[in-house]
Amino acid sequence: MNASSHVFDAIVIGGGPAGSTTGALLAAHGRDVLILEKEKFPRYHIGESLMPWCYFTFERLGVLPQLKERAFVEKFSVQFVGREGKVSTPFYFFQHFDHPAAKTWQVPRAEFDEMLLNNARAKGAQVREETEVLKLLTDATGTVTGVQARDQSGTISELRARVVVDATGRDALHLRKTVTRKRDAKLNKVALWTYYKGAKRDPGLDAGSTTVAYLEGKGWFWHIPLANDIVSSGIVAERDYLFSGTQDRREIFEREIKNNKWIEDHLSTGKQFGDYWVTGEFSYRGEHCAADGLVLVGDAFAFLDPVFSSGVFLALKSGELAADAIHAALATPGPVPAEAFADYGERLCQGIETMRKIVYAFYDPKFSFADLIRAHKDQRGPLTDCLIGNLIDRDYAPLFAAMQDFAALPAPLAHGRVPTPVR
Repeated sequence: MNASSHVFDAIVIGGGPAGSTTGALLAAHGRDVLILEKEKFPRYHIGESLMPWCYFTFERLGVLPQLKERAFVEKFSVQFVGREGKVSTPFYFFQHFDHPAAKTWQVPRAEFDEMLLNNARAKGAQVREETEVLKLLTDATGTVTGVQARDQSGTISELRARVVVDATGRDALHLRKTVTRKRDAKLNKVALWTYYKGAKRDPGLDAGSTTVAYLEGKGWFWHIPLANDIVSSGIVAERDYLFSGTQDRREIFEREIKNNKWIEDHLSTGKQFGDYWVTGEFSYRGEHCAADGLVLVGDAFAFLDPVFSSGVFLALKSGELAADAIHAALATPGPVPAEAFADYGERLCQGIETMRKIVYAFYDPKFSFADLIRAHKDQRGPLTDCLIGNLIDRDYAPLFAAMQDFAALPAPLAHGRVPTPVR
């Protein structure tokens, strides 16, 4: 085993959007950063639809020119479709927000994530791909001091840092090792998805819309237009419902297509290709967002049901907030204590709770966006703010007071902040 004497300012475990954002911004601050990624990019990943509010993190990262140059499908709105095929009036972002951020993109994650990781390299972060972190290293007090990692040759090394960033996605290294991942029982769905070539797209501005199509009382479909005439199509529902009667993924998917007329029509011209993918246990949050010497970002900390495409936004924003907190904490010598991330955890959890309420309302059979807006026209703007990702440092109390008439909203979760210091 190799043990390096060099101490990095930060070691980031994972090169996805959360990790690459954290690493890029720390490197831009002049910090000595190492990003360890177990795979070789580009690699496949789900989560192709971006929220408009990602724009401001992209601006800080300096990747907006690249995003605009690439042939990503432009996304101007999100729309909802009833089981019988009736389409809602789309939520056009530009009607609410006169800013370049009112347009976003549908992205193939392999290309998108590689772009962000390469941007971290360009900012000065050291990146080692095909390097798997086996465990976190701690001292006698339990403070995280580094990682044990294995590279593609099989060599195992111990690497040290003043702070470690867990950006391991749904693998959630720290939460898994400490058994501190807390599930959201009411949002315990699974997803089944695949891809089509040549499926229908709506005309004009709606050609790049994310469409959420209801399966009444069961779940919903996503329909995400991508470049090269490809559509990402998936179902989110309860496992017991989806896999009742058969375990054959193709059979299940073809059965469910018939349960929404809009989906059936739009996929009718397309040809399915590739695998049928499954993932489950969508919604969770860590007991704590940090420990001494460690902070969790992106899906390594929390994930919400994907109905409003919040995953990439929360990954980017958590990486940005964490990078700023780390940079400030590194001004003081020694390991970075968990308390350095108190504000990070509070702000991030408040933003997640805002979106969590919207997700709960979506699944409430009594709720509809149309009914809410008809009864409370003044809340269309705040609701659209939620749908575009304007979640952090915003008070949505009037919106949720109005929504209480239409849906049972959840109480905030107590967990997710930094642990209480032991004195």
